[in-house]
Amino acid sequence: MIGRLSLAAVCAGGLTACAATFQNHGYVPDEAMLQEVIVGVDTRDSVESLVGRPSTAGVLSEDNWYFVRSRVRSFAWRAPETIERELVAISFGEDGTVENIERFGLEDGRVVTLSRRITDTSIRDFGLIQQLLRNFGRVDIGETLAAGN
Repeated sequence: MIGRLSLAAVCAGGLTACAATFQNHGYVPDEAMLQEVIVGVDTRDSVESLVGRPSTAGVLSEDNWYFVRSRVRSFAWRAPETIERELVAISFGEDGTVENIERFGLEDGRVVTLSRRITDTSIRDFGLIQQLLRNFGRVDIGETLAAGN
């Protein structure tokens, strides 16, 4: 009887050890909170009081706030896998008011725009890849070689 109970306990322990565990990291305000933020009207202070402080801000300036949340699944001996990631980017104009609110998700390793609220259509900030591609044809090898001599 004790042998069967011990065997059942070991089997139950083995099965629970194989169950996936989930870890949640970060914070993203929900859609209802973001609907309260008015593009072109709200400022950094009012956004902070409505949705809180961001987990990350822009690297070179405070013009962009980023809220990031991810969910990671760990399963037994396998490497942890990010199964869900969401990013909310709030951009501020030079006058300090909200200029843009965007929500991105991670689907199959690609960034997917989930929602976007923009005040104007002109894009003044380019990503690193966009800047490299825009400047690729502007490099003059002759000038570069002449400058090295």
